[in-house]
Formats: sequence, C-alpha cells, structure tokens
Amino acid sequence: MKLPVIKHLARENEVQKLEHTIEVLESYTEHRSVKDEEMDVIGELISNLCGAVEVKHSIDGGTPEKDACNNFMQKVVGSIDR
Repeated sequence: MKLPVIKHLARENEVQKLEHTIEVLESYTEHRSVKDEEMDVIGELISNLCGAVEVKHSIDGGTPEKDACNNFMQKVVGSIDR
C-alpha cells in the first residue's frame, strides 16, 4: 500500500469509479491464465484502490484529507500488529 497513490486516487476519482475498477480487476484475476506475478501486481492495485475508497468515504463525510489518511494508515498498521 502506498499512501501517496491512495491520496491521489481519492482526490482524482469518485467512489463509484474506484469500485468499478476494483470489480474489473477482481474479474481479471479469476481467469486461469493469470500468472502469479500478475496476481501480485493486481493485488497491490486493488489494495490501493480499496484504501482510496475508504479515504474518499471519510473525506466525503467531512473528515479533512490529512486526518482521513492518518486514520486509514493507523487502522492498517493496527490490523498488522494483531
């Protein structure tokens, strides 16, 4: 996950567009000819897109961008520590 990428995606795109992109990438991974290396890249893309959706929802709910990003990263770090 890359916070600068997540911030950029959240700033430049609507939630619906991000969610549709996630759906397309998930569908792509279901094909049997997708290689492990491609799955790794797509997994990273999906992680960044999901992060952007969460940050965007928070921003749209009135949270300042900086706080939305910090809250998201604290949540991610907190889930890793468990």
